[in-house]
Amino acid sequence: MEDQLSIKPAYSLLNITKYFLKLGTWGFGGPVALVGYMQRDLVEQKGWLTEREYKEGLALAQLAPGPLAAQLGIYIGFVHYGLLGATLTGLAFVIPSFIMVVLLGMAYQLYGGLAWMQAVFYGVGAAVIGIIGMSAYKLTIKTISKFEWAAIKPKWLLWLFYIIGISITVITEKEEILLFLACGILYMLIKAPPQWIKKPAILPAGILISTGFWKYDGKTLQEIGWFFLKAGAFVFGSGLAIVPFLHGGVVKEFGWLNEHQFIDAVAVAMITPGPVVITVGFIGYLVAGFPGACVAAFVTFLPCYLFTVTLAPSFKKIAKNVSIKAFVEGITASVIGALVGSVIIIGLRSIIDIPTALIGIATVLALIYVKKLQEPYIIGIAAIIGALIKVL
Repeated sequence: MEDQLSIKPAYSLLNITKYFLKLGTWGFGGPVALVGYMQRDLVEQKGWLTEREYKEGLALAQLAPGPLAAQLGIYIGFVHYGLLGATLTGLAFVIPSFIMVVLLGMAYQLYGGLAWMQAVFYGVGAAVIGIIGMSAYKLTIKTISKFEWAAIKPKWLLWLFYIIGISITVITEKEEILLFLACGILYMLIKAPPQWIKKPAILPAGILISTGFWKYDGKTLQEIGWFFLKAGAFVFGSGLAIVPFLHGGVVKEFGWLNEHQFIDAVAVAMITPGPVVITVGFIGYLVAGFPGACVAAFVTFLPCYLFTVTLAPSFKKIAKNVSIKAFVEGITASVIGALVGSVIIIGLRSIIDIPTALIGIATVLALIYVKKLQEPYIIGIAAIIGALIKVL
């Protein structure tokens, strides 16, 4: 990493910051699309990064907790410009969508009780279930295995964690961090036990690192801060993987939002560019105004920033550690299972009649067969259909 920092890059700090500002403003399509844009723009077209640098950043983003696209952006800023580069690219990527969700939160507070707004979100809520359901399916076959016996058999333990994640989420209607950690530790111990377990005498230190615009309550801000900090620190992979964790806390544990408001919050994340996780800003605004939005967004993205800048200098060594890879695989299997369980819970409350069921099914079919149709367009079409159904 030091060698990389010493080589004069083909771009300035201003260039890379402006790029991520534009990507955060216009980059639709979710984490997979966003990391694809970075590869196309920065590696293939501009030549600012080598293929090796990009792949190292993507691997780190997948291993560390937090939103995938934001982590990769922070790493890319770090490659040639260190801590300052990581900070500026991270802020440039997140701020545009944060501003948008705050503005949408203000509009939602003002008009959320009106019939036309409820009609719009009637269709949107059903479409969101379809989108999350498809994302859960794609994440399942990507992170665990395809639904084929030959692929399932060697990954049976991960599938067990996955099913346990679904079951516990559906039964308890909340997500258990301890379950995620237990799955990660168990899989690591079975598949790739670390050296310090084989030789207990050499136990290293630190094994675990591990529109009331201004209307807010101090205690609520503390609760928001602690809850969203855990969300940012214990959720791996796609931004949508954070949905079940948020649902369990925001709706079930604290009762900050009801089911329909939560679905609307996820929908807002779908129709805004940048990282999907920025929905935390919208939720924070509804709970405690602008201070709540700031606290929720800051503490959610803080862990991924700290993990990235801390691990980046020594990442090559970390990436080869099979124990760490196994730990992450175990956690990810249970987290994706929790996402599926969350889709079931939220779907049962959002698919309330035949029209919403048809919108949900149509969304899934559109995602399967209309490859170039992005989520924001689907959300827009569903909003129009929902409004027409309610008006007619």
